[in-house]
Amino acid sequence: PPLPPPGEVRAWLTDAASYPPWLAELYLALLDDEAPALAAAQNQPAPVWLRVNALRTDRAAALAGIQAERPGAAVAPSDVVPEAIRLAGGASPGELAAFRGGLVTVQDLGAQAVGRLCGAAPGERILDACAGVGGKSTHLAALAGGAAAIHAADLSTRKLELCAELARRLGAAGIEPIAADLTAPGDRLAPAYDRVLLDAPCTGLGVLRRHPELKWRREPGDIGRLADLQRRLLEALAGRVRPGGLLVYSVCTLTREEGEGQVRAFLGRHPELVPEPPEDPALRALCDEAGLLRTYPHRHDADAFVAARLRKRP
Repeated sequence: PPLPPPGEVRAWLTDAASYPPWLAELYLALLDDEAPALAAAQNQPAPVWLRVNALRTDRAAALAGIQAERPGAAVAPSDVVPEAIRLAGGASPGELAAFRGGLVTVQDLGAQAVGRLCGAAPGERILDACAGVGGKSTHLAALAGGAAAIHAADLSTRKLELCAELARRLGAAGIEPIAADLTAPGDRLAPAYDRVLLDAPCTGLGVLRRHPELKWRREPGDIGRLADLQRRLLEALAGRVRPGGLLVYSVCTLTREEGEGQVRAFLGRHPELVPEPPEDPALRALCDEAGLLRTYPHRHDADAFVAARLRKRP
């Protein structure tokens, strides 16, 4: 039988775009008439976004070098993140001289926006919780000019090894990988930080372009299970933000339970933390009426992230 036309939205999402019914309903509940555009974008290959390493170069110089090396590629700067470059065409980004020399690294635009939302300054003590392979840790190091003390914490020692390798390639000083269960007491973390970034484990529904198998591996019950883990991580980290300090919470997913619902419930339990909009107008333009930063594949050519910037009262 022929595929349903886009006007038959539910049928189009399940039959033409190949989404499980529960996820099609989720998209419709979240974005209504934008659901088909989101689904179509999530079915496309992910773009290649590079982050210019400000510790070693600037975007103009990196752009010029990449364009000279790959004259046939389409190279364009982002109007959202000052150090972001979109690369299309040519060979693998890992073969670029700028990549091998630590002038750029690969990082999605949404992830770069989260790093910018957190920010960093020289002399600060910063915790990158659930740091993974160190994309955001090295971004924060660059934003601080290599003069911040950053604890990159994760359960996975293998990911932390990769984090250390990335820091070496980029020349990012001040990053200390720490294997830690963030929900357990008695770890090696500091009692208080100027900034805490929690890019929490989540259902990953915002990165389906990179992991299309998640459409069929995820189940509705995963949302509550991961939301509970996020809640426990937030509770464990709330006390590690110094008075006047900053907590940034982010997830690369779309569900309300992991995004705005999680943040609203957390703020209800912690009145000492208040939402703070970003100063950067480009980032502020990505924020919704609740003050949450959001990126979408079909709107911004970025993975879908939701992030909250929260300031602890002095």
